[in-house]
Amino acid sequence: MDSVEKTTNRSEQKSRKFLKSLIRKQPQELLLVIGTGVSAAVAPGIPALCSWRSCIEAVIEAAEQLEVLHPGDVAEFRRKVTKDRDLLVVAHDLIRKMSPRTGDAKPSFFQDCLMEVFDDLEQHIRSPVVLQSILSLMDRGAMVLTTNYDNLLEAFGRRQNKPMESLDLKDKTKEVLQNLYRTKSFLFVGCGETLRDQIFQALFLYSVPNKVDLEHYMLVLKENEDHFFKHQADMLLHGIKVVSYGDCFDHFPGYVQDLATQICKQQSPGNACQDCAKRKLEENGIEVSKKRTQSDTDDAGGS
Repeated sequence: MDSVEKTTNRSEQKSRKFLKSLIRKQPQELLLVIGTGVSAAVAPGIPALCSWRSCIEAVIEAAEQLEVLHPGDVAEFRRKVTKDRDLLVVAHDLIRKMSPRTGDAKPSFFQDCLMEVFDDLEQHIRSPVVLQSILSLMDRGAMVLTTNYDNLLEAFGRRQNKPMESLDLKDKTKEVLQNLYRTKSFLFVGCGETLRDQIFQALFLYSVPNKVDLEHYMLVLKENEDHFFKHQADMLLHGIKVVSYGDCFDHFPGYVQDLATQICKQQSPGNACQDCAKRKLEENGIEVSKKRTQSDTDDAGGS
């Protein structure tokens, strides 16, 4: 075996290491936060799923084609996408620009632009292993909170005759979400930019007390060791354990699949299922409604 092959094997082996504190969790103890990275892994080749910048650029292009944004605003947002570092702020500004000037009221042209960008997205699924892994965890009681503009997870569930039950960041009150953050272990999957979102930070990172008593997890790409270990130390102060799935995005699907397999091996008391987990939340006063798809809701997705 030559040195290149040995190095590759070591990298693959390292990417399959798991924290015992995570894989020994019961599925119903987990709340998965699904980010754009999941969609990018499932439907590679779709520009709008490759990055936040690509997604915002695609929405701006759709807004121009549909004539729901003034040409001057189109030019301004294109400038912001090129120059501004905080793309999440740009995204929120874009949503507000295409929404009524009455706070969080409906309707909004932003949803029409999303439908234009992500039309028939399920037809582009090429690597469903990550979605299958998420579905297997949900079947065993894990809850899901989606932050994506696309509806790949829901579309995949329909194809499997398993409609998704999930939590939507904007549909829940601050108190309910923070209660979940205190009582469940959040597992952030494909959420590179989500934790930089000001709304998310205000809800969780800076508002929930006794953060060091919590135990949450985040899967990330380790591109740079110094940046990775600094990020790891910073997030640990918020009760979040940052875990690398490898130094290449290609490792992501396999890591998620193996991780889900390990967690699903845990035998839940009474073999708790998704319906049981949903009932338990509702008994505690937390209403969980079916996640609607882009075609039948007027609300914009999360970040």
